[in-house]
Amino acid sequence: MMKQRLSNSLFMLACTFLCVMSACSPAQSNDIVAEGETLVRVADSYSFTEGPAVDAKGDVYFTDQPNNRIYRWDCESGKITLFTDQSGRSNGMYFYAQGNLIACADMDNQLWRFDMKGQAEILITDYRGKLLNGPNDVWIAKDGSYYLTDPYFKRDYWTRSPERQQPVEGLYYLAPESKQLVMLDSTLNQPNGLIGTPDVKHLYVAEAKANRILRYDIQPDGSLSNRQVFADMGSDGMTIDDRGNIYLTGDGVTVIDKDGQKIAHFPIREDWTANVCFGGKERDVLFITASKSVYTLKMLVHGVK
Repeated sequence: MMKQRLSNSLFMLACTFLCVMSACSPAQSNDIVAEGETLVRVADSYSFTEGPAVDAKGDVYFTDQPNNRIYRWDCESGKITLFTDQSGRSNGMYFYAQGNLIACADMDNQLWRFDMKGQAEILITDYRGKLLNGPNDVWIAKDGSYYLTDPYFKRDYWTRSPERQQPVEGLYYLAPESKQLVMLDSTLNQPNGLIGTPDVKHLYVAEAKANRILRYDIQPDGSLSNRQVFADMGSDGMTIDDRGNIYLTGDGVTVIDKDGQKIAHFPIREDWTANVCFGGKERDVLFITASKSVYTLKMLVHGVK
């Protein structure tokens, strides 16, 4: 009898443990977070972090926009160092295949390219002779095509007129080696973060004011078709993993599968979670910019190289 009671007690203890683990770690049940891993605050000494972008090595570059700086997180040592203190108030960023860092330089409504010494070159200054409203985020396809969002968010650091420069808040395309933007969608309501699939078949775009995610089909010539609502929730920055899951930001990080179903949510104790990307040598570290801090989370899934 004593042996049976002990066996029953151990069984109940095991069940309780499993239930607690399931309640505390809902994301792990979706098989995307590495076992036993939790969010790690890497640093919290910034004013507002944004624009994480991963290089070929797996290091992540991110901005502290109010302080006009870009920092680099070394994926091997975990150390953070200053990349440049003249970032053009960069917002969203993405690495070009050749290794240069492309940045939405919101100070003067331009698109910049940084070499690895931190020296900047201006790529785009206008659309049809007028300044952009304020480039927000950029995604670069494998063939070197750029997709760029240009919402209007009034900035207190602008030295030019604070009024809207373009009549619409557009989604633009820049062909490889071109310097002329092409308007893809002029009907958006504050387009924000965007990300494309690695096979260059779909583009996801967040509409901030409409509070939704749109999905387009990408055509061979870079144009878009078949616009549809993918998710009825908004996002700031966003990224994608090798299973096709989309990672949305704002209230922490929310993960949507390729069918548009919510599969996980990572709460973050910050005022706002702005952006996210995959870093590390194996692209298995979720790197999150959230208000005054940056966080990492070790994953089972991987980002797309």
